Amino acid sequence: MTQNLQNYESLKPLFNPQSIAILGASESPYKIGHLQIRALIDGKFKGDIIPIHRTAKEIAGLTCYPSLADVPGEVDLVIFCLGLEQIKEGLEACAAKNVKAAIIFASGFSEAGAYGEQLQQELGQFAKTHGIRIVGPNCVGLVNTENGLIGTFTPSFLTVPLDGQRGVGYISQSGAFGVLTYMAAAQHGINFNYFVSTGNEMESSFEDFMEYMVHDPQTNIISGYLEGAKNPEKLKALSKESLQKNKPILLMKTGKSSAGSRAAASHTGSLAGSDKIYDAFFKQHGIIRAEDFDDVIGFTKLFNPNKLPKGNNTVIITSSGGRGINEADRCEAHGLNIVELSAETQAAIQKSLPDYASTTNPVDLTAAAMVSNPEFYLEPLKVLVNDPEVHNIIFTDFPYAWDENSPQLQEFIELSKASDKVIGLFPFPLDGMTYPKATKALVENGIAVVPCNLNPVRALKKLVEYSEAYRQSSITSLADYRQPHAVLDDLLVSGETLSEAQASEVLARYDIPTTERRIATSLEEAVEHATAIGYPVVLKIDSPDIPHKTEADAIRLNVQTPEEVSQAYVEIVKNARSYNPEARVHGVSVQEMLGEGVEIIIGAHNDSTFGPVIMVGLGGIFVEVFQDIAFKVAPINRQDALNLLDELKGKSILHGARGKTPIDTEAIVDVLLKVSALMIDHGEQIQELDINPLVVYEKGIRAADAMLVVKEQQVIRQAMEG
Repeated sequence: MTQNLQNYESLKPLFNPQSIAILGASESPYKIGHLQIRALIDGKFKGDIIPIHRTAKEIAGLTCYPSLADVPGEVDLVIFCLGLEQIKEGLEACAAKNVKAAIIFASGFSEAGAYGEQLQQELGQFAKTHGIRIVGPNCVGLVNTENGLIGTFTPSFLTVPLDGQRGVGYISQSGAFGVLTYMAAAQHGINFNYFVSTGNEMESSFEDFMEYMVHDPQTNIISGYLEGAKNPEKLKALSKESLQKNKPILLMKTGKSSAGSRAAASHTGSLAGSDKIYDAFFKQHGIIRAEDFDDVIGFTKLFNPNKLPKGNNTVIITSSGGRGINEADRCEAHGLNIVELSAETQAAIQKSLPDYASTTNPVDLTAAAMVSNPEFYLEPLKVLVNDPEVHNIIFTDFPYAWDENSPQLQEFIELSKASDKVIGLFPFPLDGMTYPKATKALVENGIAVVPCNLNPVRALKKLVEYSEAYRQSSITSLADYRQPHAVLDDLLVSGETLSEAQASEVLARYDIPTTERRIATSLEEAVEHATAIGYPVVLKIDSPDIPHKTEADAIRLNVQTPEEVSQAYVEIVKNARSYNPEARVHGVSVQEMLGEGVEIIIGAHNDSTFGPVIMVGLGGIFVEVFQDIAFKVAPINRQDALNLLDELKGKSILHGARGKTPIDTEAIVDVLLKVSALMIDHGEQIQELDINPLVVYEKGIRAADAMLVVKEQQVIRQAMEG
C-alpha cells in the first residue's frame, strides 16, 4: 500500500467510525458532554453511541460505561468533551483500548503559551506512537453528513436543510468561520458531506484531511479556509493528484500582509509578500483561490466534471437591457470575455425574434420574454450552442411560468444537455422570486442556478481558470526542468552580500549570459580594461557593502574615452568612500556598455514557507512604480516560465508593442529555468537574488547587473535541525 493510501486508510475511523465513545458524557442538557450525544442521535448516526460516565447507567436512552476499558466491544472514535487537564489521561485510555481516532475540543494548548505548546507536542507524539488520528485540539469538530456523524457540540449543523447537493469536502483552520460557511452553503442547496475544523493540528494537519478527500470517492470538490500551509510540499503533491482526478481544490487563503518582506535587500525580496507567494503557488498548481465563502458555493453549483468551460468567451441573454449591461461589466471586471457575435450568428438569432430585440452581446430579449413570449428564451440558445466561438452562456432571468411539465422547459434542457457549453442561470435575488419554479429540474440536468448575490460571474471565471489548469496538467511535462549543477562554495560565503562581480560569476557558472567585465584597482588598469573591452564602457564600484550603486553615485554609464574613464574612476572611488567609509572595495568594474533593448528583472527569494521562489518583471519604472511582476515557486518548467511572462500586465512590450520588433522570449525562458536550477541546487544558501536589469534583444539576452544575498550559516543550521 502506498503512503498516500496508508494515510487515507488510517483516517477512516475519524470519518467513518462504526462506534463512537463520548468521554465526559453528561446528564445535564446544557453541557457539551450532553449536547454531543444529542447531536449524534439527532444526526441519525448509523453506528453505536457509547457515553462514558463514572456513575450514570444511561444518558438519553443510551447505556453508559464507567470507563473506556469497560466497553465490551471495539471503539473506533472517541470524542473528548473534557477540559485540558484530563486530555492526557483520556489519550492514555484510548491507547490502552486500541482506539484509532479522537476529536478533542479543549483549548489551552499551543494558542495559550509555552506550557500548552509543550503539552500539545508531547500528546501529539504520544498519539503518533500509538496510531491515534486526531482532529484538534481547540476545534469545533468533524462532521460526515453521509453517515450522521455530527462530531461537534455546535447545534448549528442540525438547524439547516440536509437535502442539498453533496460531494463537497470542507476543511477549515477557523472553527467559527467554517461553521458559518457550512450553514450558508446548506441554505443555498449545498451540503458538505465532510466538514473538518482542524484546530491546532496536534497530530493530523490540514493537508492530511485534504489527502483523505483526494482519495475519497464521495468527494468531488475539496474546499476550505486556510490561514497557513504547514506542509507545502504535500499540498503541491496533492494538488497534482487532485487535478489528475478532475477534483478541484478551492481554498480561501487569508492574511495579505507583506510585513515579513519589508526589510529585504533586493527588489525580489521586498516585493515578495507572503500573500503574493501563496497566490503564485495556487496558480502554479491548479488550486483555485476563493475570495470569500460565496465562491465555494457558486463554484460548486457551476462545477460539472463532464462539462468544463472550453474558454473565456461568454454570452449574456437577458430580458433587461440594464441588467445585461450590468452583468457584462461584471464579466469584463473578472476577466471573462463578452465575445462579439459574428454577423451570421446574429442574423440566425434575429430570424426568430422581433425587430426590437437586440442580438448583439448581451442578447436583449426585452420584457416581452418575461411577460408574454417566454419562447424567446429558446431561440438564441438554439443558435449559440452551435457557435464554436461561444464557450459560456449566461441567462440573467428565466420564465417563472415554466415548470418540470412544460414542453418548452424540456426543449431548453435537451438543448443544454446536448451542448458542450457551460450554461447557467444567474437570477436577481428577490425574496420568493430568486429561484424559478423550474430550478430543481434545471439543476438535476446540469444547468446551474446561482443567484447573483453569490457572485456567480466570479465563480464562473474561477471555473474557467480551473478548466485551463486541468487541461494543462494533462499536457505539461516535467522533463524540461533544467538540471545543471555548479559548485559555488567559494562564492557563497555565509551572511555576505556578494559584490556585483561575484554575483555575476554565480550567473556565469549557470550559463546565464552576462556583460564582459574586468576589475580595475588603479586608474591605469581602468583605462587598459576599457581599451581592451572597447568603447563605450560602464564603470561601477565593486563592493559587497554597496549593493545599490546608484544611491552611492558610484556608477558611470556610456563612458566614451580614456580621459572620461580616468575622471569616472576617480569620482566613483571618492563617492563610494564618502557613502560608506567602512565598505570593502574590490575595485572598479569596467564593463561593456550594452545596446538598447527591453529591460526586465529576474530574481529569486527564499520564502519561509515555500522555499525558493522565482520572480520576473518588466524593469526600470515598471518594477519600481507599477510593480508589474509575477512569481512561481521553484522548481519551474518551461510552461511555468511561459505562464510567468503571460501574467505580466505589460507583456505586449515583449511581443513588439506599437510596431516594435518582438524580443527573444525564449531567451528569457532559458534564464528563468537556469535561475530555478540555481535555487534548487543552492536554495539553502541563497536568500535573495536580483538580475536587474536583464537586457533582452531581438535575439539574445545579457545580464547587466546582479545582486546576491547569502543566508547566515546559523540560519541554515537551524533550518536543517528543524
